[in-house]
Amino acid sequence: MASQAVENPSRARRWVEQWKELLDAPVATYHIVLWCVVLLTSFGLIMVLSASSITSYAGGEGNPFSVFLRQAMFAVVGMGLMFVVARFKVKTWKKLAPVLLIGGLLLQVLPLTPLGVEVNGNRSWFSVGGGFRIQPAEFVKIALSLYIGRFMAVKIRELSSFTVVIPVLAAAGLSIGLVIAGHDLGTGLVLIAVALGALFVGGLPWKWLMTLMAVAIAGVAVLVLTNANRIARIQAMFTGHSSDVSDPLGQHWQSNHGLYALASGGWLGVGLGGSREKWAWLPEAHNDFIFAIIGEELGLVGTLAVVLLFALLSYGIVRIIMRSQDRFVQTVSAGLLAWLAGQAFINISVVTGLLPVIGVPLPFVSYGGSSLAATLIAAGVLLSFARSEPGASEALASRGFHLRSTLLGRMSRKSKNG
Repeated sequence: MASQAVENPSRARRWVEQWKELLDAPVATYHIVLWCVVLLTSFGLIMVLSASSITSYAGGEGNPFSVFLRQAMFAVVGMGLMFVVARFKVKTWKKLAPVLLIGGLLLQVLPLTPLGVEVNGNRSWFSVGGGFRIQPAEFVKIALSLYIGRFMAVKIRELSSFTVVIPVLAAAGLSIGLVIAGHDLGTGLVLIAVALGALFVGGLPWKWLMTLMAVAIAGVAVLVLTNANRIARIQAMFTGHSSDVSDPLGQHWQSNHGLYALASGGWLGVGLGGSREKWAWLPEAHNDFIFAIIGEELGLVGTLAVVLLFALLSYGIVRIIMRSQDRFVQTVSAGLLAWLAGQAFINISVVTGLLPVIGVPLPFVSYGGSSLAATLIAAGVLLSFARSEPGASEALASRGFHLRSTLLGRMSRKSKNG
C-alpha cells in the first residue's frame, strides 16, 4: 500500500510534467487555436443543419439542406482563406493594415447606398447578386484591429499628448459610426470592444482609456434611450420572461422560446435533430439563437462543450499576447480576442436572458456567410502570429516534411506490393 501511494504521486507528477512539456512546445499555441476553430466550425455546421432543416424545407425553398449547403460553402472557402493567410509574415500584416482599413470602410459605405439590404431593421448588408449578400462590418473588425496594432506599435513612444492618438480614434470612430448609421447597434458594440481591447493592450494610458470608455457608454446610452424598440427590449428583460398574454408575439417571444429550448434540453438534451423550437417557434433558431437549439438538443453538456471551446480559444489567444515581444502582434491579438470572446459572451448572455436581445451571431457556429468567413480569416491572422513564435514555423515545416515522407513511403510500398 505504501509503495502504491508513493507510485501514484510520481505518476501524477510525470503526467503534469508531460503536459507542461507539451504546452511549452513552440507549436502548442498554433494547435490550440487551430483545433478550437476547426471543432467550433464543424460543430456549427452540424447545428446549422439541424436548426434550419425544417424552415428551409417549409419556407419555400423545398430543400432541407439549402441553408446548410450555403453555410458549408462559406466554411470551405473560409477554411481555405484561413490556411492561406496563416502563412503570411507579421511584416506583411503591418504593410496591409492601412490598405485593408480603407477598403473595409469603403465597403461599409455600400449598405447605406441603394445597393444596401435591410434585414430586421438593420441596414448592414449589400447585395452582390445571385441571392448573396455581404456584411462588410465583419471584415472591418479585422481591419480595425490590424490598423490599431500598426499605429500603436509605431507611436508607443510618442503617447505623451492626446493629439497623437487622434488618427486612430478617428479610424475607430468612423468604423463604428458607419455601422451604427445602418442601425446595427449590436455590431457597433462589438467594434467598440475591439477598439478598446486593442488600445488597452497597445499601451494607451489609463486616463485616456477611461475617458474613451465613458464616452462610449454615454453614446450607447443615448442610442438606446432614443429608440423605442431598444427600450422595449430592455424592459422585456427586466419584467421577466414570463408568458405575457397581452403581447404573446411581442418583445418577450424570442427570449421566452430561447429559454424554453434550454429548459427542455435538461442535462443531455432531447437528441440531435429532435428540437421542437426549431419548428418555427423560435425566430433565428439557426442564427442568433443557435445556442438555444444546442441546449435543447444536446443539453447542458452540449452548451458547456461550446463554452469550453471558446474558453480554450481565448486561452490560446492570450498565449499569443503573452509569448510575443511584438507590440503589433499583442495589440491585434487583443482586438481579435475582444471580438471573438466578447461576441460569444454577448450571444450566450442574450440567449440565457442575462442581456436584452442583441442581434449578434455566435462566432464560428451561427449561420451567416460573412460572419463565418470573417471569423475564419481572423483565425488565420492569429495562426500567422502563432507561427511567428520562435521555433514554431520550423517545427510545423518539419512535421509536414515527416508526414509527406511517411505518406510517400507507404504509397511506394503499396505500389511495389501491387
